[in-house]
Amino acid sequence: MVAKKKRSKKSRSLSHGRPPIIHKPPAALSSKATRTLIRSHHALQKAIVQAISDGDTAKAEVLQAQLKEQGGLKSYQQASITGQSSERGGDSSKLLMEWLESSLKPLLKQVKKGFEPLRLLEVGALSKSNACSRSSLFAVTRIDLNSQDESIVRQDFMQRPLPASDEERFDLISLSLVLNYVPDAVGRGDMLWRTTQFLRTPSDADQSNVPFPSLFLVLPASCVTNSRYLDEKRLTEIMESLGYLLAQRKVSTKLAYYLWRRNLNSSIRTEKFKKIEVNSGRSRNNFAVVLA
Repeated sequence: MVAKKKRSKKSRSLSHGRPPIIHKPPAALSSKATRTLIRSHHALQKAIVQAISDGDTAKAEVLQAQLKEQGGLKSYQQASITGQSSERGGDSSKLLMEWLESSLKPLLKQVKKGFEPLRLLEVGALSKSNACSRSSLFAVTRIDLNSQDESIVRQDFMQRPLPASDEERFDLISLSLVLNYVPDAVGRGDMLWRTTQFLRTPSDADQSNVPFPSLFLVLPASCVTNSRYLDEKRLTEIMESLGYLLAQRKVSTKLAYYLWRRNLNSSIRTEKFKKIEVNSGRSRNNFAVVLA
């Protein structure tokens, strides 16, 4: 049984880092416009967090107004949905299904024989038509802060009630371009720790060729290739302290994909990871993950 790490403070709500929502229907976006909107949204969001941290309320309000003019969260989500469409080749779960291919056939046979499908929790879900959703291997629970689809539950992962038993836990959790949206480093660490509470307990029945229970994590590549406070070595140390082992990885020019498997022989340690510089340079970004 994996020891659970106690947290004295209440998990932070992800909505703290979300922009205002307006209800104007989004127009169709070209690939270039989609990328521009997403980049602009993240830049403004980071500036708002910094302004709030500096106590500059007036600047934060101006930046919030700029976000609202762009369409707020709804416009950003529409751009993300467009970017993940099959026409754009942006569904990150396609790579996940490729990684799982060697395990899929025997597991699918079990499902066809009446075994229950694997349970998948998709955090920050935007669509019910991605590769994982189309597979009969998974029974998918989809949640998002501002659901645009009736099949996606409107819920903050950081406020989701903790499961009472393995029957309420999941075989796989997907955090695809979610962690980078959390506005501060401590909140990101809290989110990663919280995933351990929603994955079922590993057992001897989990064979080495079946990568479950596991966490699928996708980040902008710059979070691990150009950050002042995080690189892949540092990320691996953080994940291993939470009881994860790296099963798969791929880093492209834009995105970093990881499949982290819960380690049967490792308990969650209480090691702390502070915000320390691992890469110097003026051109580095300040993305960080802190385990307090």
